[in-house]
Amino acid sequence: MKLWEEVEAAQRMIQKIILRTPMIYSDTFSKRTGKEVFLKLENLQKTGSFKIRGAYYKLSQLTPSMKKRGVVAASAGNHAQGVALASSILGIHSAIVMPEGVSLAKQMATQAYGGEVILFGENTDEALGYAKKLAKGGKSLIHPFDDEQVIAGQGTIGLEILEEVPGVEAIVVPTGGGGLISGIAAVVRKRRPDVKVIGVQSIHAPSAFYSFKRGKVVEVKVRPTLADGIALRKVGEITFPLIKKGVDEMITVGEDEIASAILMLMERKRIVAEGAGATPLAALLLKRWKIRAKKIVLLISGGNIDFHLLDRILEKGLAQTGRLVRMSILLRDVPGALARLTTLVAQHRANILHIIHERAAKDIPIGFSKVILMLETRGPNHIREIRKGFKSEGYSLQMLS
Repeated sequence: MKLWEEVEAAQRMIQKIILRTPMIYSDTFSKRTGKEVFLKLENLQKTGSFKIRGAYYKLSQLTPSMKKRGVVAASAGNHAQGVALASSILGIHSAIVMPEGVSLAKQMATQAYGGEVILFGENTDEALGYAKKLAKGGKSLIHPFDDEQVIAGQGTIGLEILEEVPGVEAIVVPTGGGGLISGIAAVVRKRRPDVKVIGVQSIHAPSAFYSFKRGKVVEVKVRPTLADGIALRKVGEITFPLIKKGVDEMITVGEDEIASAILMLMERKRIVAEGAGATPLAALLLKRWKIRAKKIVLLISGGNIDFHLLDRILEKGLAQTGRLVRMSILLRDVPGALARLTTLVAQHRANILHIIHERAAKDIPIGFSKVILMLETRGPNHIREIRKGFKSEGYSLQMLS
């Protein structure tokens, strides 16, 4: 069976189990870019990401004896939850190996979906190594991306996109190991060969980008990234030939762009996206790809983001867009000085989110105090207005990162 045929078979198998996730038109992003922009919201899928598609189809193809022996998988997040839920639906025992440092929230979510969580190793690679050892005892290993049936399950998103946006000209897909983009590209090439498929990676984990560019699998050193769901050292041996054959372009985006995209999706569309899921919007706003296309679908692949991380991302995103600013100001240490400063902030229509008032630090001259302000502002022009107003009143200030 050819891959595109298996994608169609997967759709028939899983359509009663998975959610048909919404496809929405974004007036905001369309006006901003001069294109017709649609968002495929896999962040609203069961378990909060697309991973349930490939996991369920793969598990459904196991023989009765294989199902009886159970399955094992390794993941720090979305794949773990997808395998756990799919296994529970099918009555299969699942052992999920997760790195020891994985968040408690992800452990609890995986357990809630019915998976037996086993903590091992410092990262996903070490966890996968241990999962492979467990598989030698008779369990079936469910690989997160380098498996044709997993790829076929993920490719069902491509079928939905073609049906929901008949005139689509380009599909932008977050890319890690390549399972998602491989499946989508296979069915798009068969159904609509004129549609362009574009992959996006974090610049901190650009394995698919360099592999695509050099025509061979390239292993890279992964740096910490907001797009941790697609942060892998290298693409798959099965997925890479499919990427070479079916993908038109591969690009990278930076951490600041990802943070800004997460913020924009929340603020403009009330959509919670994890770092990987926001990369297509980051790529669109950067206008970095060479392909010309008017009608574009951005695949928001998941929404499983740690709330503590989200808080930091939002703060970073607000700072990047000029909506949040920190500044240090020296004041004469006299009664009423702080009150006059806060009055000046109010006159410029800024909102004080946080204030620190120091006198004893070594770098503060005698007779002065230092105030650190965190202000909510309307943007870069507003910040310039505030700085100009403060300086005209004789304040010495320093902008903080």
